[in-house]
Amino acid sequence: MSVLAEQYAQAAEVEASYLRACRLQTLSPSELQRLLTGDPVEAASWIASAAKHGVPWAQLRLGQMLLDGTGVRSDSSMALRWFTRAAEAGLGEAMNMVGRCYENGWGVEIDLSVAAAWYRRSAEAGHDWGEYNYAHMLFDGRGAQRDLALAAVWYARAAHQGHSRAMNLLARCYEEGWGVARDPDQAAVWYRRSAEGGYFRAQYNLATLLVGAGALDEALVWFEAALSVAPRPSRDTMAKALIAHPEARLQDLGRRMARA
Repeated sequence: MSVLAEQYAQAAEVEASYLRACRLQTLSPSELQRLLTGDPVEAASWIASAAKHGVPWAQLRLGQMLLDGTGVRSDSSMALRWFTRAAEAGLGEAMNMVGRCYENGWGVEIDLSVAAAWYRRSAEAGHDWGEYNYAHMLFDGRGAQRDLALAAVWYARAAHQGHSRAMNLLARCYEEGWGVARDPDQAAVWYRRSAEGGYFRAQYNLATLLVGAGALDEALVWFEAALSVAPRPSRDTMAKALIAHPEARLQDLGRRMARA
């Protein structure tokens, strides 16, 4: 391709991108939903146009597509750039994704202190995953000074937003006295809320409490729910624990789930 032809192609793409961005502003919510959830390659061009014209949600979406290789070629470095642009525009979900990139080394060298700082910004912006991830960093002392009490505060904030994993860990804090006074009743409340939200670890933990309380029939229901959806390594560990339990009905469930 000649230099002139290449310049023409670039100009045409700039114009097309601008026209797509203008068109996005006139679409109804249902039309926009159909467009952006249709063919990934077609959606990518529209999302990229919106991202380049400064739309934060599009920058976040484009970053995720680049990270996953959905509709575009995978490019974790470019994904981080778009996440950062959306984060700098104030999008809490994007701040969390920047934190994840620095924690996991996606498109950048691992830097736990930077990851914790972004998780904190996301948490302070009210994003539930940011609250949960920042609590993790505080709990483990990764990228931030270990602080169990503050970790429990952030787990609680995410839990109150309906974050099922945070509910489970808040329950663990109450059960074990990590950063809060031990409170078995609150532990049971939060395990149940997380379990009802479908989180398998909470279902297993709630079932364990129920066994201790003598409610074996209900415990069996929650154990089976947990093992039915748990990833294979977790399911194997749970099944082995049930097989080793002195209660025959738990042993039978463990053997059945181990064969599943």
